[in-house]
Amino acid sequence: MTVHEKPYIVFGYGSLIFKPPPHVIKQVPGYLKGYVRRFAQKSHDHRGTPEKPGRVVTLVHKEDWDGFSGSDPFPDEDVVWGVAYTINPLYESEVRDYLDYREKDGYTIEEIDVWGVEDGREAVVAPKAFTYVGLPNNPSFIGSEPIDQLAEHIWKSVGPSGPNKDYLYELTTAVRRLAPESHDSHLYALETRCRKLDAERGEQ
Repeated sequence: MTVHEKPYIVFGYGSLIFKPPPHVIKQVPGYLKGYVRRFAQKSHDHRGTPEKPGRVVTLVHKEDWDGFSGSDPFPDEDVVWGVAYTINPLYESEVRDYLDYREKDGYTIEEIDVWGVEDGREAVVAPKAFTYVGLPNNPSFIGSEPIDQLAEHIWKSVGPSGPNKDYLYELTTAVRRLAPESHDSHLYALETRCRKLDAERGEQ
């Protein structure tokens, strides 16, 4: 098994935050600049089915999102909080294969810098990390949907990994816990709407 000199670091911004990859030897909360996190990706294999796909998050470059999102209710947010995981080099190949399979529904790999705060100053805490992104040209990308319609869809969808709303709730809770300043208005607004549906219609 080949061991590379450069550490293999993966940035998780979705389910990887609350369900980390195996063989992690270090994890650091941090954020990306110039991206937004949106429920803009169909999920045929985890939080929905091929016939009734759910919705999961992807990263979108801020300038790309501005171009096709129309009336995005959170236009000023361009920082995405998540976790940078350093993988044990002995298991790099195994973890790459695991993540490639787990993120197979339309995701591709991008190399990014993860930012954070060190000694009271903003700094890159994980340079040249890898992350999985559902680019706008992938077949599972659905783009921007009205937030009330999106919340309704998430609330109703279920897949092999469980209810779509549970994915939303776990992710929102995990993001809140990352750091005192971590936030995501898109996630919080969807959570509020889905909790309201729970109260009005009963949890399913």
